[in-house]
Amino acid sequence: MAEITPDESYVLITGAAGGLGKTFAAECAARGWHLLLTDLYAEPLEALAEGMRRLHGVRAVPLPCDLTDPAARDAFWEQVEARGLRLHMLINLAGTEYEGPFLERKKHELRTILRLNVEAVVETAHRALHRRAPHRRMHLLNVSSLAGFYPMPNKAVYAASKRFILDFSRALREELRGQDVYVTALCPSGVPTNPRSIGGLQRQGFIGQLVMTDPGDVVRGAVDALLAGRAVHIPGPLNRLIQVITGLLPPGLLAAAVWRRWRRTAISN
Repeated sequence: MAEITPDESYVLITGAAGGLGKTFAAECAARGWHLLLTDLYAEPLEALAEGMRRLHGVRAVPLPCDLTDPAARDAFWEQVEARGLRLHMLINLAGTEYEGPFLERKKHELRTILRLNVEAVVETAHRALHRRAPHRRMHLLNVSSLAGFYPMPNKAVYAASKRFILDFSRALREELRGQDVYVTALCPSGVPTNPRSIGGLQRQGFIGQLVMTDPGDVVRGAVDALLAGRAVHIPGPLNRLIQVITGLLPPGLLAAAVWRRWRRTAISN
């Protein structure tokens, strides 16, 4: 399929100031696409936007937003509309992860997971579709996780929220197929982009090293999968093999196996 040609429409990237967000911004800018970047804080967004302008000569608009706050989301979209910005792609990346036993999680942690991984994903997709560029194919990439395929004790709310994103993307893909909209769910595992993710991989030992995937490879593969119209993209051949094999097992057995592994990991650390 032909690449999208540069024009006045934009790629919206949420969570753009994070490690994977910056990699997505660089990949999109290198392809000549203009950027609408959002994250919580203005300073890192502005630095990222300036870097993309200088390196790739694209337009890059930084608009900070607290995506956990409905009023802030409304204000963000009011600015998008006031500036007349139109979109041909959404990379719905912003999210959060809190590991550990369910009863030990704080109320604000649980609320943040749900607000970012469910509320913000749904509303951002809905609003972006209503700001799509006319006469252009629209592409939506929703970032789920390999964890979304499994019930995961110790990461129960996180994994369930990522399952929601996976099912939401699959359903939306079919619903919008006749409207020239491509929807893809990205389901990575073990992407070392910040100290938290690196520490999590280290705690998993040898298995963590096996499932680790390079951020650049993840992003390039995800964008290619989106342009090709694939429903789901799992980076890494080993991760794809794991998903196929474990997909044959009953969910209850998987949950028990995951819990035994988490307990052993916790004891050994």
